[in-house]
Amino acid sequence: MDKVGDLKKLEEEMAADRGLPLFGQANLVFGEGSPDPKCMFIGEAPGFHEDQQKRPFVGRAGQLLRKLIAEVGWKEEEVYITNIVKRRPPENRDPLPEEIEAYKPYLTRQIEIIDPKVIAPLGRFSMNYFLPEAKISRDQGRVFRLNGRLIVPLYHPAAALRGTGVLEELKASFRKLPMIVKGEGLVMMPSATGTESKGVKTPPQAKLF
Repeated sequence: MDKVGDLKKLEEEMAADRGLPLFGQANLVFGEGSPDPKCMFIGEAPGFHEDQQKRPFVGRAGQLLRKLIAEVGWKEEEVYITNIVKRRPPENRDPLPEEIEAYKPYLTRQIEIIDPKVIAPLGRFSMNYFLPEAKISRDQGRVFRLNGRLIVPLYHPAAALRGTGVLEELKASFRKLPMIVKGEGLVMMPSATGTESKGVKTPPQAKLF
């Protein structure tokens, strides 16, 4: 499987899709990094600097994300970074539900191509793509198994820039990521912890000890 080629084709398809929200209003910011990453980080949408450079997470929040990646001993080329919505919403507002829904199929295909074992959604919008019933304040740093992957929701770096407490929690959760990738220290809870809501089953949690 030619992951690089498949990702390029997907990017070209997105760039040509005039039906996507924000088409013609902002640049496409597809994603960057290894097609075989240790971890795939997924945010919500690009901001001003990302739109200008056509790269994900290059503003203040992005600088913090990349600093945290380096602090756990990883290189940026060893991870993959992207967003659900791949064009900047006006004035950096939150992405609208219809925008998220429109971009979801492309993110799904992007994930299928990369096939990461560990995904770290950044913030509640990205987290709810995988875990509709989860709450970021309660579930950040926890590990969920979903369709053969490990999902580790994390606070968005932008939130960490606004509060010292959030930053310390984010740093602590980041330090666990290398262990999660290696499969060390994980104890899966019984499947009975899954809950049924609106036809969506919340996966059982795994906790780190």
